[in-house]
Amino acid sequence: MKRDIQSLIAKMTLEEKAGMCSGLDFWRLKGVERLGIPSIMVTDGPHGLRKQQEKTDHLGISQSVPATCFPSAAGMASSWDRELIHDVGVALGEECQAEDVAVLLGPGANIKRSPLCGRNFEYFSEDPFLSSEMATGHIQGVQSQGVGTSLKHFAANNQEHRRSGIDTIVDQRTLREIYLASFEGPVKNAQPWTVMSAYNKVNGTFASENEFLLTDILKEEWGHEGFVVTDWGANNDRVDGLLAGQELEMPSSGGANDRKIIEAVQNGMLSEELLNRAVERILRIIFMSVDNKKPNATYDKDEHHRLARTVAGETMVLLKNEDDLLPLAKGMKLAIVGPFAQKPRYQGGGSSHINPTQLDVPIEKIKKLAGDSASIVYAQGFHLESDDLDTVLIEEAKEAAGKADAVVIFAGLPDRYESEGYDRKHLHMPANQSQLIEEIASVQSNVIVVLMNGSAIEMPWINQAKSILEAYLGGQAAGGAIADLLFGEVNPSGKLTETFPMKLSDTPSFLFFPGEGNRVEYREGIFVGYRYHDTKQVKPLFPFGHGLSYTTFEYSNLVMDNKGIKDTDTVNVHLTVQNRGSRTGKEVVQLYVRDVQSTVMRPFKELKGFTKIELQPGEKKTVTFKLDHRSFAYYNVDIKDWYVESGNFEIMIGRSCEDILLSDTIHVQSTVALKLKVDRNTMMIDLMSDPKKAPIAQGLIMQIQKGMGLMLEGSEAAENLGEGTGEILTEMLNYMPLRMLAMMSQGMFTEEMLDGLIQQLNNN
Repeated sequence: MKRDIQSLIAKMTLEEKAGMCSGLDFWRLKGVERLGIPSIMVTDGPHGLRKQQEKTDHLGISQSVPATCFPSAAGMASSWDRELIHDVGVALGEECQAEDVAVLLGPGANIKRSPLCGRNFEYFSEDPFLSSEMATGHIQGVQSQGVGTSLKHFAANNQEHRRSGIDTIVDQRTLREIYLASFEGPVKNAQPWTVMSAYNKVNGTFASENEFLLTDILKEEWGHEGFVVTDWGANNDRVDGLLAGQELEMPSSGGANDRKIIEAVQNGMLSEELLNRAVERILRIIFMSVDNKKPNATYDKDEHHRLARTVAGETMVLLKNEDDLLPLAKGMKLAIVGPFAQKPRYQGGGSSHINPTQLDVPIEKIKKLAGDSASIVYAQGFHLESDDLDTVLIEEAKEAAGKADAVVIFAGLPDRYESEGYDRKHLHMPANQSQLIEEIASVQSNVIVVLMNGSAIEMPWINQAKSILEAYLGGQAAGGAIADLLFGEVNPSGKLTETFPMKLSDTPSFLFFPGEGNRVEYREGIFVGYRYHDTKQVKPLFPFGHGLSYTTFEYSNLVMDNKGIKDTDTVNVHLTVQNRGSRTGKEVVQLYVRDVQSTVMRPFKELKGFTKIELQPGEKKTVTFKLDHRSFAYYNVDIKDWYVESGNFEIMIGRSCEDILLSDTIHVQSTVALKLKVDRNTMMIDLMSDPKKAPIAQGLIMQIQKGMGLMLEGSEAAENLGEGTGEILTEMLNYMPLRMLAMMSQGMFTEEMLDGLIQQLNNN
């Protein structure tokens, strides 16, 4: 239905307009009954609907209506499957329609700066391109059902420690290339109905009142059409927030901040025109929700559970599989160890905590698939509520394991180790779990470890396990998906979207996380995750993009449409992938780009393309990637834009960021001429990098060399000069500022001549 929103706003009182800018209560927006403006409901969370009926909170404490709990974002992204993420979004949208929810608060697109962040299970990746693509698919899926999303937490919110007051200090290039890039694609390509501002400050200003983020970038540069809502309780100064582009405060302030808005308009601090624009954005979304409401909407709970199992099977990552221990043969004698086998950890704590419609128990699903002749014995092994060793439980587990053909140990991180609200202090699993694995390995060589955790962990026991399956927090159907993968009903195809370091001190933010007091400095800059490990050559435990399969894939025939392009062009990259094994499988093909010789610091390589394909045994498929300007660019802070340097770029195709199988080189010619501003301290080498200024610089260097030659001619000093003097002098001259010309030219160059030269160079 078409409505005249401007006419509606004109009929509203100042009090009504101010009231629209804060919630009615914890989960609902205000309406204006006399004008036919309804109240709509928003709810958590990214991987399932958390609609609370009575007692309300934003930390997942109170119970919510039953809903399908899908894998959390850490696992979901490990599928590297845009279509699968879209399908989950569709299912979430259907459930929102059935529960009369207008906006689902998610997805979370924050970057995994450190594996210690307590909320990493809610975020997609350490890589902004991958995170951006996953968030885009999620948003498009949900919104295809006429339900809005809230892309969060904008921006640079990468820790829980002091999250409501921490000041994130981050340089502009790093902000653009890493932390904002994760949000840019979803905003431009999916138009989330709302964007949620973060609790923290960014470079001194709260995100909820940061005009640079909310207006200059989000609205004006990226073209966001919806409204910005605060994270719950993230408002600092309501009027400053409105001035910066923060339309809605949640939850309700009980009218206190409405009065501040009214007073600000009355005393001239806030223009009513700006308030009208904020109300217009909010009304536009309210009526989009109303117009897209599906009467009597329902969804098939069983079908959504089946989808959850399919999704979980594609998100889990086979990290290790020595001697092809997996998949397990049916009919084996198996020992199943660990309380997670009976009480799985399938989701994280906090605002995304879902009340599932049903729950698969891993050991039950294993028994179902193991075959009638199988022998399954269970042993607890350790206590979840404590890190202390229980020797009785360990001995019971060892006895069961020693009599079995193989043992499956369910291990990982208990709820108390990672949650919204606080960060992890280390990357260890509980000591009793690590010790259990070591003890069992002493009596059983066929050890399989199934991990249930939300983010990276250290594995001091890695050599004691032949197979390791990273199940992440796999949602309500995780138990069934684990059984499917263990017995080969499903071929694993997940790949890591985060680096698993050998140890915490190997991570790039180690020295700077979580900061000091209310300030954290991102001193590692653009070198986050694999960008750091690659460039610094720090070997990880498991690299970004890693994941094994029960079949093998062969890559060949890398071809580019053009080996030389302008930065305004696009280029297609083609290759062939063949399944060389005996099982149907899915492979994630990854494309990385390396600037062969850059004048600025850049990571060794960066992910710029990926696709997931399914292949029957022996089947071949051609994979095509399209690369554009952004595939080769870095953010140039001087021109405040993305810039491609002329030069060669290596196109690298691999199974992971470490396992590169094919590569070729393309030359990219920049169409943007960077103008070098010359002053007295500009160095010769900088002039040499500018094609127009280089001839002048070369002439100056020759003039100085000539002058120095005349000075040394026939002198004793000349006789004492050794080998390599020419190279030394050249290096010295390259890094000589213009102000030293007068001295180095032995009087041949005056200060007046220098001023004229600088003017000439700036005009050139």
